[in-house]
Amino acid sequence: MRSYLLAGVLALLAGVGAGCSTIDKLNPFSSSVKLPELAPVKATAQVTTVWRGSVPKSGDYVLLPARVDDTVYAAGRDGTIVRLDGGRQIWKLDAGVKISGGVGASDKLVVVGSPKGEVRAFGVDGKPLWESRVSSEVLAPPAVGDDVVLVRSSDSRIHALDPSDGKRKWIYQRATPSLALRSIAGPVILDKAALAGFSGGKLLALSLANGGPLWEATVALPRGATELERIADVTSAPVLGPRQVCAAAYQGRLGCFDPASGNALWTREISSIAGMDSDGQAIYVTDDKGAVHALDINTGASIWKQDKLQLRGVTRPLVVGAHVAVADSKGLVHLLRRADGEFAARLVADSSGVRADLVRLSESSFLVQCVSGDLFALSVQ
Repeated sequence: MRSYLLAGVLALLAGVGAGCSTIDKLNPFSSSVKLPELAPVKATAQVTTVWRGSVPKSGDYVLLPARVDDTVYAAGRDGTIVRLDGGRQIWKLDAGVKISGGVGASDKLVVVGSPKGEVRAFGVDGKPLWESRVSSEVLAPPAVGDDVVLVRSSDSRIHALDPSDGKRKWIYQRATPSLALRSIAGPVILDKAALAGFSGGKLLALSLANGGPLWEATVALPRGATELERIADVTSAPVLGPRQVCAAAYQGRLGCFDPASGNALWTREISSIAGMDSDGQAIYVTDDKGAVHALDINTGASIWKQDKLQLRGVTRPLVVGAHVAVADSKGLVHLLRRADGEFAARLVADSSGVRADLVRLSESSFLVQCVSGDLFALSVQ
């Protein structure tokens, strides 16, 4: 999951005063920025389009498609939600609100959130089920579990709603610093707990039963003389390894922690907004300059670094078979070899660019949602 800072934010922050403010990373790279030339790729992998679909454009928001088995749910900024089974559109509906957070889905529910904190739930047949409201704008896809729907609002609150009727079960509220990133990273449900990252470099495990904190881990500590320098927010979803949970902070560190206690196993000085993925042996992370790193999941030792994509607004990495896939703000999809990080293939998805995380469809295929709303299911051979 990702968040973005507006180009020229240093100038904009000159007028920031007291009170809680957020920095938006919705357009990190202006069209006037001259990007480094990309060398041609000698393809060692073949990427083919399995199917295409579309929804209306996402606009200023980052909307993520959701996959449940062979079904994909995707949304547009105007309130449109579609269900696609194997690329074939099954239904299309109007949520009745603008969509800023979504899509969250299970085998029973499809849930989205709005800029005004409205939460709408639908059945997998597209029929409206319930409406609810949380305290502020919803930027992250809701996490939909069997017994709870977790919605993160932009004021750093986690709202637990009953999946049967949308009624509130509990709220976890945390104080936020005066300046924070607008995060689209929602909570992750794990057994009887939810994992969520917060401002100030904190990763928390919360009880699904009552929202009580089970443990708190420090991913990074704020440092610096100014509020901007002291931003150290966990803005991407944590990643689960075989014996660890890993998280990264902007202007901070990446680390792996004991999932039972939150105790640190190792940390590295890598700043990330886009986030990471894992194959159980390595962590693959995009840093805040656009370089992609592979680290040993047990020790944090560097395996490789691909730095030829800097300044391109690179997405969170996604492990796809023997490769790692990323996309960028110019609409290119890049395939890296998992073994050494070298380029294996490159293709143009859409000139509108890609901001949303890539979504795994199978061991060898993944889904790309472009800013324009175009959807591409790609297969790697």
